[in-house]
Amino acid sequence: MPRDAFAPGALTAARRAADLEFLAGGAVDVFVVGGGVTGTGVAVDAAARGLSVALVERADLASGTSRWSSKLVHGGLRYLAHGEIGLARESARERAVLMGATAPHLVRPLPFLVPDVAGRDVTALAEAGGRLGDAVRISVPGGRRSLPGTRRVAAAELARATPAVRPGRGGVVFWDGQLTDDVRLVVALARTAASLGARVLTGAAVTGVDGALVSVAPDGGAAFEVRAGVVVNAAGVWAQRLAPGIRLVPSRGSHLVVRASRLGDPTAALTVPLPGSRSRYVFALPQPGGLVYLGLTDEPVAGPVPDEDPVPSDAEVSQLLETVGRVLEVPLTREDVVGSYAGLRPLVLPESAGTGPGDATADLSRKHLLTWDGAVLTVVGGKLTTYRAMAEETVDAVVERLGRGAPRSVTARLPLVGAAPRAALARVDAPGRLVARYGTEAPVVAALGSEPVVEDRPETVGELRFAVRAEGARTVADLLDRRTRIGLVPADRERAVATAEAVLAE
Repeated sequence: MPRDAFAPGALTAARRAADLEFLAGGAVDVFVVGGGVTGTGVAVDAAARGLSVALVERADLASGTSRWSSKLVHGGLRYLAHGEIGLARESARERAVLMGATAPHLVRPLPFLVPDVAGRDVTALAEAGGRLGDAVRISVPGGRRSLPGTRRVAAAELARATPAVRPGRGGVVFWDGQLTDDVRLVVALARTAASLGARVLTGAAVTGVDGALVSVAPDGGAAFEVRAGVVVNAAGVWAQRLAPGIRLVPSRGSHLVVRASRLGDPTAALTVPLPGSRSRYVFALPQPGGLVYLGLTDEPVAGPVPDEDPVPSDAEVSQLLETVGRVLEVPLTREDVVGSYAGLRPLVLPESAGTGPGDATADLSRKHLLTWDGAVLTVVGGKLTTYRAMAEETVDAVVERLGRGAPRSVTARLPLVGAAPRAALARVDAPGRLVARYGTEAPVVAALGSEPVVEDRPETVGELRFAVRAEGARTVADLLDRRTRIGLVPADRERAVATAEAVLAE
């Protein structure tokens, strides 16, 4: 089937079949292993430079670490606390790129409130850090107007924004970026890569790399080999399976899910310092759809990384509830928790470190690693906010190795599928919630059905249909746990399964 038979960027079943047929025994310039934010970012950059690209993911888009973040596009205040000014500037620059050029529909400004009831020394430190972060933001292109500045707030304003906090005192507010959803970003990247000619294949495992030959085993099909100029290993915490020589220290970051009504339907992120730390905070992050995510932990993980999703430990649950409870009028209990999730960060162990991870993953740098092993280029570490910069550096190295492809990246000004300037997004004729998830494609999603998947939740059947018809969703898990996030509340997921099965059957 000719490539122009498909709508630009639509990941359809027919397109998957055609890409399978092309790749079996075929050849590409760049073969990307891993369908998370790093891998899809590399695929976009490489395809935009005129290289032929295949991206292969063993499960589904964003099925690993990339769907378990705090859903933030942040400017790196923690990096300033550790003296990593360069990393903080890179974070601020990439946040401005996402908010202003590549994905304005997916990122919004979010206020973070640090209440005085946590201690005036705490808010004094937060104010100083926030103003330093403002200075870094102003110093990068596009940063000056991207967010409001840090300031003190009175008790009445704090109470309106975070009603569950003990009353009577004010606090400090600083601003950062919040993603509508991390999976929406990854899906938009994958579809943008496809619109530029990349072959995006989910449900296919890479079983080996032998020189320029990559062995692939697709679900329900015969194994085949692809010849690649360069193999980019973007498998995250699983990267050691293709590059056993790199040294990773997985760190688990856990979140709890509570009903927003339990915290008075906050409009700002409640920010509480972790006891004994000057740079780590626990956040209560309001989400679209009446939920709040409570996170984030940083726990070292020993042993081989399993394929199964990690889960928060009992100690992490207690830590999150107790930390936020210090500033609440009525502390949260375990009965308030309606769901939870955890992800593994692929932190890079410095060459100067010892042989074991120790217990200081919170102090390890979030810088990424780029290293060659024959024809395999591994990119690992970093964080979601800086995915584009990581991808640019990776493809720079690929272009140098191959001796072809445009020498400069264009992704800092390349809108992703659905993106448009904020003024144009405001004119899109569709519900605001859909515009915040699908951008200019929201009217198409709305036309596919407005009935709710689950009563009292905002997700629509049209979203499930769009996921199957345009976003490569093939299973109930793809629909409920990734394209939508209904699965974060297990009781809601159970009620949604029948509808998801019916949409797949269509």
